[in-house]
Amino acid sequence: MRKSVAARLCAAAAASALAATGLVVSMSGASAVSAGATGYATQNGGTTGGAGGQTVRATTGTAIHQALCTRASSSTPIIIEVEGTINHGNTSKVSGPSCNTADDKIELKQISNVTLIGVGRGAVFDQLGIHIREANNIIIRNVTVRNVKKSGSPTSNGGDAIGMEKDVRNIWVDHTTLEASGGESEGYDGLFDLKDNTQYVTLSYSILRNSGRGGLIGSSESDRSNGFITFHHNRYENIGSRAPLLRGGVAHMYNNHYVNLENSGINSRAGARAKVENNYFKDSKDVLGTFYTNEMGTWQVSRNIFDNVTWSSRGNQNYPAGPNPTSTTSVSIPYSYSLDDPSCVPAVVAATAGANTGMKVSDGSCTPQNPGPDPDPTDPPTDPSGPNLSIGAGADGSSKASGTSYGNVIDGDMGSYWSPSGSTGSISVKWSRPTTVSSINIREASDAVGNIRSWRVIDHHANTVLATGTGAGVISFSPVTLEKIRFEITGSNGTPKVAEYETYAP
Repeated sequence: MRKSVAARLCAAAAASALAATGLVVSMSGASAVSAGATGYATQNGGTTGGAGGQTVRATTGTAIHQALCTRASSSTPIIIEVEGTINHGNTSKVSGPSCNTADDKIELKQISNVTLIGVGRGAVFDQLGIHIREANNIIIRNVTVRNVKKSGSPTSNGGDAIGMEKDVRNIWVDHTTLEASGGESEGYDGLFDLKDNTQYVTLSYSILRNSGRGGLIGSSESDRSNGFITFHHNRYENIGSRAPLLRGGVAHMYNNHYVNLENSGINSRAGARAKVENNYFKDSKDVLGTFYTNEMGTWQVSRNIFDNVTWSSRGNQNYPAGPNPTSTTSVSIPYSYSLDDPSCVPAVVAATAGANTGMKVSDGSCTPQNPGPDPDPTDPPTDPSGPNLSIGAGADGSSKASGTSYGNVIDGDMGSYWSPSGSTGSISVKWSRPTTVSSINIREASDAVGNIRSWRVIDHHANTVLATGTGAGVISFSPVTLEKIRFEITGSNGTPKVAEYETYAP
């Protein structure tokens, strides 16, 4: 099912969903969700994130936590669209039966079935890391995480842009930009760290840059419970080492572009096995081998390009694979994948990798491909079908909470809102003459995202039900001509706050 016009207006990220009791078109993008995971994230039952769940929009870290905490359970699927800058100033701990959050990071702990995706003009996690712990089936796409510190001020997530630890399974991180502004002496740690029994992870179409440490798999020589990790179509740029560091386990690196790896690159050690194929290494040193230990790892290599790569001499705790790398193991890959020719990897990765690049991918033809027929989820919201009909209309409803106004839902201002006097109530948009409507968009205030649970949409004068369902967002129904359309909140978690009640013609 293609997204409705109103869904494209509100979300520009591409997914549709059907509610059991009526048509509810999700605010998020179908291509963002239905474009499936790749690599090892497809194994062990696959990685689908929040597909099929409610979609909410968040513009603060607190709202992200709130969305997690108001689910029916810690495994209830949810898609969280993020827009704007998420930082320490707008992120705080939220409590609830379906979450375990924190003040100083985006905490995805002891949960499952979540998609976190940047939309609109983009999502930037500024000095605020994303932490995944004791969790499974998580998707993170189209976000930038920058300058996360472990020392100095402010600190977050142990200095990791994205970190995973303790019994983590099935994570897909895609089209992200992970960056720092220096190394450990400047207060930074890794950009992408996995440890303590983390498995079945894919990092794809992402940029990792300007950091002393790209990332690790395993926190020590004895932490060998991690593995089955895929890295493809990523760009590592200006990285000191760990691109990545792999202790134990299996990793698959293909079609990545490595530029200016200063000290070392893929560091396979402590019994690790790495399959390294069709990558392009440029202006770098010791891009593959076992470094800083005598506990050797192994690698299988094929069709990599080494462009101005230098190699050190073998010696104690230093075992470079070059200058003429040959395979020391064989790794069988259980999933299907298409390889771009290594000669075109720099161009393909430049056109596809990172946040806000259109979510483009490659199919092995050396030509970037659009993600699907739905609109680009990184495009700013547009209005392809005409205006929000609520602007200039009237509004009324049931008893309102003190300090709120019916008119706040039709003023185009997300900073104002209407609340019912209790946990349920109704709000209506009305016109002076018959008006044809086919969809509405209920937009919750940023600090109340996820509060609205069950609802009904009613033709007020005819008293006929147009749609029912759960969760705020875009709601579509058969076109109807009326003078007043009522949105009834019949169940909620916390106090409902409707910031905007938008209406659209077919």
